[in-house]
Parts: sequence; C-alpha cells; structure tokens
Amino acid sequence: PTSAQVSAVTEPGRFCYTLDNDVLTTEQRQFYEDNGYLLIKKLVSDADIERFRKEFMRICRREVNPPGAMIMKDESLRSQYGQSEKVVNKVQDFQEDEELFRYCTLPEVLRYVECFTGPNIMAMHTMLINKLPDSDKQTFLHPMHQDLHYFPFRPAARIVCSWTAMERADQNNGCLVVQPGTHKMPLKPHGYPKQVEQHGGLGEGNKLFHGLLDEDEKIPRVHLVMEKGDTVFFHPLLIHGSGVNKTTGFRKSISCHFASSECYYIDVKNTTQEHLEKELAEMVRKKYNMTSAELRVRFGF
Repeated sequence: PTSAQVSAVTEPGRFCYTLDNDVLTTEQRQFYEDNGYLLIKKLVSDADIERFRKEFMRICRREVNPPGAMIMKDESLRSQYGQSEKVVNKVQDFQEDEELFRYCTLPEVLRYVECFTGPNIMAMHTMLINKLPDSDKQTFLHPMHQDLHYFPFRPAARIVCSWTAMERADQNNGCLVVQPGTHKMPLKPHGYPKQVEQHGGLGEGNKLFHGLLDEDEKIPRVHLVMEKGDTVFFHPLLIHGSGVNKTTGFRKSISCHFASSECYYIDVKNTTQEHLEKELAEMVRKKYNMTSAELRVRFGF
C-alpha cells in the first residue's frame, strides 16, 4: 500500500472512475469522469528524467541488458547508425532495470495513481518510447487504439496509465492524440491498420502497434501538447494514439500501467484479444528459440 488514506470506493452516483481522497479536486475528478484522462503539469523532475534518459542511452549502447526487456529497433537503420538512440525506438517491460523502474515508484506519480487504483498498487506494464524521425512509410505512427486490448485483467476502471513526456511533445514530433469520452465505450476489435500493409508490412519497430479496425472519424480528437515532466493519467479504454515524428530529433516518453491488486485475470479465448495472445506466443517462441509456447504472462511486480 502507498497510503491508508484512500477509500477504494467511488462516490455513489457521481464518480465511477476515481476514488475518494484529498488529492484530486472535484473539478479534476469530473474532468476525468467526462474525458477519461487528466494532465498534470511538471509532475516529474528534470533530474529524474535525465537519469532515465542516461539509462536509456546505456541500453542503446548495450552497456546494460535488462533481463526480460523487449528492445525494439529499426533494423534498417542499424548499418548506418550502429547501436544508438537513432535505432532503438522502444524499451518495453523494463521492470528488471532498477534505474528505469524507479519511475514506477516515484511518490509524486503514485500519489495520483492511487486516486484511480486504490492504495494497493501493482505495476503491470512498462515502456520507454523513443519516437524516431519518420519517413513516408509512417513506421512509428501508433494508430488509434485502446490499451485494454493488450491486458488480460479487469476491471478496467481500476487500471490507469501514467505517461510522462521526457521532452516537449507536440504535433510536429508525434504527441499523444486522444478522443475524449471514449473510455465509456466497450473494448473494440483491433488489428494492424491498412497503412502497415500499404507500406510493405511489419518491421521490427512496429510489431504489436495494433489499431482499431473500425475507427469512427467523427469523434473529436485532442492533441496533448506536453512539456518535459508533464504527466497524463488515462483510462485503458480511452481511444488514443500518436502521429509521426516529422522532426529530425526524437520524442521520448516513459510510462507505466498500474492496476489495483484486486484486479483479476480473464481467459481471452473466444474474445477480440485471442489473436493478440497468439501473436505474443509466436514472438516468445522466436525470441527464446522455443518449439512451442503456452502464454502465461505475469504482469504484476
């Protein structure tokens, strides 16, 4: 537990997605209730972000190799740039990297997390994304999607993502785009978007970048322009994505999905998530040279 001052119940008839405590104002709770996200300015310090950046650079240079981490790269750039930040676009599942995992234990982050999960918190999924400068192939565009598609546990209302900008994020370098209010929709079918097929199929860098198969273009979108240290908390059913990086620099972010310890796992057989399980199992088989694999994912730490 991070605190004994959070009641794991919602205010009857008013708030479904936040819990009663003295951290969020009534206005903030209502905003999250209506929109499915909440942006907190300058939550994470420059000093902490610099430490995360340095650790990412060490991973890029292979000075450290966190056990269990999935390091995604644009293999087409390796011959030109070698092992560097110009090649690595994502470090996923960094729970065994002590320095990066510090993000998931920052008191200023957990103070807000427990407004959504309650005091008994599990860190479920971690990512540091380094959005590379993109080409006409739109390799690093992340299509509109719902994060719950990736998670075999429920209830959704007790799951929240904490996403922190490690440098300014705007429409030029591919900031987050959200569709406010879509957290009240059910989980929709996901798959690889048409533009992946149109531009030559999957590369190492955009595996698992699933998107909605039936996207409603009429729902308004909001681009979340964020400064270094700004942190957005959002619901796992909120439809969101990110555009291409049209600059010559990078757009880094660090994030963690948290959930209440009362969450439970579900069987994804015969659901819209079943094909994802098969794809993950195939990736595990290839990574570890296994002839067969049965997926049993342990997310909590």
